[in-house]
Amino acid sequence: MYNYIKGIITEFYSDHIVLENNGIGYLIYVPNPYVYKKKEEVTVYVFQSITENDMRLYGFRSAKEKDLFLMLIKVKGIGPKSAIVILASGEVNDIINAIENDNTKYLKSFPGIGPKAASQIILDLKGKFDGLTRLEAMPVDNPAYEEACEVLVALGYKEKDVDKVMGSLKDEDLDTNGYVKKALALMVK
Repeated sequence: MYNYIKGIITEFYSDHIVLENNGIGYLIYVPNPYVYKKKEEVTVYVFQSITENDMRLYGFRSAKEKDLFLMLIKVKGIGPKSAIVILASGEVNDIINAIENDNTKYLKSFPGIGPKAASQIILDLKGKFDGLTRLEAMPVDNPAYEEACEVLVALGYKEKDVDKVMGSLKDEDLDTNGYVKKALALMVK
């Protein structure tokens, strides 16, 4: 499974981009391909969707955007194509605020989302965004920092403790192991 792919944008179309990494061009469906520029080096956070008839990579500019996508596709009646449309039409924080504040009117403004789907999104996701707030404090475009946070949570540390310790390390330029080692050293003090 992929977490992210770092490469150069070689092409973009109305619903996807082609990201070249080590001579391989990955076709990645993204919410808004026009935010990218040709020949720009970027990190794209990806989710691989495999169904009986299709296999696709969906890509996102941030881990927070990817996490929201993963939450949306767990909602009954919302698949990857609907979730990508929602992300293309709205900002991550606005979508989260709409869900937390029962704003069905905002959610119904997205193409293909009717009153039933909007209500289901709120029912399934309201109150479940605590984990995404951790991602707001992360440095932009630092996959090693994000991976270190995920490793620490996977090791059983509470997210609020991880946030506190990793917040003190966010200005350092380390690899994943470096962040984890420093964070563990701070946590055992």
